[in-house]
Amino acid sequence: MSLKLTIATSDYDHFRDFRLGKVAAEGIEATWLTLGHHEIFSRFTFNREWDVSELSFAKFTAQVTRADSDIIGLPVYASRLFRFASIYVNRGKGIKTAKDLSGKRIGVPEWAHTAAVYMRGWLMHEGGVPLAEIDWVQAGTNEAGRIEKVELSLPKGVKLTSMPDKTLSGMIASGELDAVIIARPPNSFREKHPDVVRLFPDYEAIEQLYYEQTRVYPIMHVIALRKAILDDAPWVARNLYNAFEESKRRSIERILDPAVSRYPVPWLTNYATRMQAMFGSELFPYGIEANRPTLELFLRYAHEQGIAHKLATPEEIFPAGIMAPVKI
Repeated sequence: MSLKLTIATSDYDHFRDFRLGKVAAEGIEATWLTLGHHEIFSRFTFNREWDVSELSFAKFTAQVTRADSDIIGLPVYASRLFRFASIYVNRGKGIKTAKDLSGKRIGVPEWAHTAAVYMRGWLMHEGGVPLAEIDWVQAGTNEAGRIEKVELSLPKGVKLTSMPDKTLSGMIASGELDAVIIARPPNSFREKHPDVVRLFPDYEAIEQLYYEQTRVYPIMHVIALRKAILDDAPWVARNLYNAFEESKRRSIERILDPAVSRYPVPWLTNYATRMQAMFGSELFPYGIEANRPTLELFLRYAHEQGIAHKLATPEEIFPAGIMAPVKI
């Protein structure tokens, strides 16, 4: 008899074949819920409404490092994005470089917002801007009322003010904020407000250089599962991982197929082929070792910024032995 599990993720092509049953996890019968990722994050964080869940890497890190954590991760990465495009500034504030952000008022949707964790860490370590030298504000991106979803222990000297009745989009446009760090472009930028611009308009070139120098390919969302499942069925973790891996392999095979246009985007295969040359044999690697620079960097940033309860190693946030070699 198969073990019945509920899985909740957004709609990703690299999950498609697993979600649709074209790829199976041995011994598992999956009921798959496809929802928006903000709804998934909130409902799993507060209520644990399903067994396996896509989760913000920042929120996952806060929960998995609790002393009594009831979740563990799979080294499966739903979403990965470089985030130098995510810093927006008000044109009238005279901000031309990262160093100019010192002493400024900067908004984030949540402190435990993965894109912001990466960019705050970069500002702190590479941009020369201590986090305590910034006046931090938390508010919803385009809708008022967004809240923090995990407990925080802010670093000494860091000030964070919640503004539940306002939006980052409105405050950056009005000049009430000097800058914002947001994964999703604010409406004021999308609607081409003349005063809302990216700090790094040439972000793709910056991100490619960053990857070449660091080998960090930022992970945004991971897959989490309830630990209790593994108490009775420790085999579940690797069987799920294998299914996610095969589903992803098929997705990349579709992208790289030069014979047909499977996606309505011109030259996508050509671009993917160039990216494969940059990233090596694996465009979107799962697992631990291939992602060690990224995992270690993020875990350090999350701890420094008062999100993780301890400085964890990659091996501590995934099931023991999850990547045991099985080649013959």
